[in-house]
Amino acid sequence: MKTGKAIIFSAPSGAGKTTIVRHLVDIPEFSLTFSVSATSRPMRSHEANGRDYYFISSEEFLKRAKNGEFIEWEEVYKDQYYGTLKAEIEKIWAEGKNVIFDVDVIGGLNLKKIFGDKALAIFVRPPSLEALRFRLRNRSTETSEKVAMRIEKAQHEMTFATRFDFILVNDELEKALSEAQKKVQDFLNE
Repeated sequence: MKTGKAIIFSAPSGAGKTTIVRHLVDIPEFSLTFSVSATSRPMRSHEANGRDYYFISSEEFLKRAKNGEFIEWEEVYKDQYYGTLKAEIEKIWAEGKNVIFDVDVIGGLNLKKIFGDKALAIFVRPPSLEALRFRLRNRSTETSEKVAMRIEKAQHEMTFATRFDFILVNDELEKALSEAQKKVQDFLNE
């Protein structure tokens, strides 16, 4: 199988990794294709199956995991599974593209371990937990209980930041986009 490089972005929910990933995918010379993850969580109103995630039931997810169809997967929240399908990566590399991931922190570390020096793993850190709380509340997609759960999880996830190749603080979006672009460009040109 032909292989390309892997760019991995991980962060606590609300830190801005998806915005950064979308920016990088739009840079033609990077030849990046977004790896669509599978999840068992419910689809949000603004999401589309196959674009944002492959939405499948918990039962189907676990069946596919048992069949070895995932490169990595985990239960991120109770009964909510997320994972990277092997077929998705094989398809992207067969097209001669590099794959870019927008995954949770543990998934990012697992992918970094799997891809080794073929991967650049970037941790996107919010400027503070208060800023993160503000961003999550302003999304208007989360209940206050969900926001509290995500903040608690974010505190834990931030303890893993130093295990990534680079920590990108997303305080000013334009600066974060520029830094991310430079890091990815340098890695792809190696």
